[in-house]
Amino acid sequence: MKEIKSDRMSSFRWVICSLLFFATTVNYLDRQVLSLTYKDFIAPVFGWSDNDYGTITAVFSIIYALCNLFAGKFIDRLGTRKGYLWAIFIWSLGACLHAGCGVGTSFLKAAGFLGMMGITTSVWLFLACRAVLALGEAGNFPAAIKVTAEYFPKKDRAFATSIFNAGSSVGALAAPLSIPLIAKYFGWEMSFIIIGALGFAWMGFWMWLYRKPAESPRVNAAELAYINQDGTDGGSGTPEPQSKEEKSISYAKAFSLPQTWALICGRFLTDGVWWFFLFWTPGYLSDQFGYKSSDGMGMALIFTLYLIVTFVSIYLCKIPTYMVDKRGMNAYEGRMVAMFIFACFPLLALGAQPLGAYSAWWPAILIGLACAGHQAWSANVYSVVGDMFPKSTIGTLTGIAQFAAGCGSFLVNKCAGALFSYAAGTTIVDGKEVEMTKDLLASGAQFARPAMEFLGYTGKPAGYLIVFGYCAVAYLIGWTCMKTLVPHYKKVEI
Repeated sequence: MKEIKSDRMSSFRWVICSLLFFATTVNYLDRQVLSLTYKDFIAPVFGWSDNDYGTITAVFSIIYALCNLFAGKFIDRLGTRKGYLWAIFIWSLGACLHAGCGVGTSFLKAAGFLGMMGITTSVWLFLACRAVLALGEAGNFPAAIKVTAEYFPKKDRAFATSIFNAGSSVGALAAPLSIPLIAKYFGWEMSFIIIGALGFAWMGFWMWLYRKPAESPRVNAAELAYINQDGTDGGSGTPEPQSKEEKSISYAKAFSLPQTWALICGRFLTDGVWWFFLFWTPGYLSDQFGYKSSDGMGMALIFTLYLIVTFVSIYLCKIPTYMVDKRGMNAYEGRMVAMFIFACFPLLALGAQPLGAYSAWWPAILIGLACAGHQAWSANVYSVVGDMFPKSTIGTLTGIAQFAAGCGSFLVNKCAGALFSYAAGTTIVDGKEVEMTKDLLASGAQFARPAMEFLGYTGKPAGYLIVFGYCAVAYLIGWTCMKTLVPHYKKVEI
């Protein structure tokens, strides 16, 4: 075998990037199981309404947000190797626990527990499992962003982040081809167990392969020099002094910085859009077009949507590198120009409802392009952390940004669930007022409370039009806030 010369740069950083990609894929598979089984498998068993489902997704988001506030600090203190292991262990355990909710509901009902505060027993149990899932998943992105900053120079971070962040799209891509079929043939409980078990397998590869670049036997001197090429000015080529990386950052200091608030605005205003489409698209296709997640057409629509997201977002994330290498911009300037372009893509969501009158393929394609813009936006918001903050603070700052993202998602998902239930109107069944569905309307049931009307749409379509409108403009508002708070690149010194 021909021996590789010692001066040839190794490329182990991309192996690490692939591990981050697979972890994120598993992360989003676990997150997607509920959305793909809710409408057609779980809701009929437990009698959930859209408001119930909105409560579950919203509470998951707020717990995820709160945990992120501390997950970043946890990753900074424990280190990426151990911190990532704990995170994926907890979220995989939480994913598997969902399978016991059916048995748990029967047991608690037999014991006389029928829920409280207007929330049924089954919803409480799912909320508990989602809380465990959120606790573990909160560690994924702070750890992954910190690893990216450890293994990649600034000019490559957006591209590397887009690759591992594409795991969310690939997870969402693989989910409709696997989860509904598992639920259909083996039961919805097995879909949680099988998908949850993937995280435990990933842990073995992480323990075997991951070390910091300077400590890894698989990173040679040439690759280490490439990784450490950045200077304190954002790209002079002079390595940053290691002493500066040893300092941490307090929350008081972090929240006093305009750079932190720029990250908060960029995530708070936009992440709810991605999570709304992630959690509600299967239900939307079922409500509006009658395509179940386990039907061939339903699977094809969701698969196509995330196929668009995966490839378009990776291509878009090459734009910041082009701005730096070809246009001579610094990393922040190039990133902000690119992010304005990304912010325009979600405007396409405005056409989803009108064009949906012609074919379900139009909403799938337009939502896919809007989500591709989000993924490119998200990858660059993450990279802004690495551009402006010392590596030792990245976990903390990413955690704060994730907290803001979770709060935004909480509001969008809870409001969406309540809006859809209200928009649908109600009818009387067995003396109780329940949400009006297509089936009930087709059976001749009359509205006890009329369906909502908005811009020529009636019922849930009117509700979807309102939420799609927010999704369309959120990124331009977020970009304006970020550019106002940090008009020019300014590195944080601590």
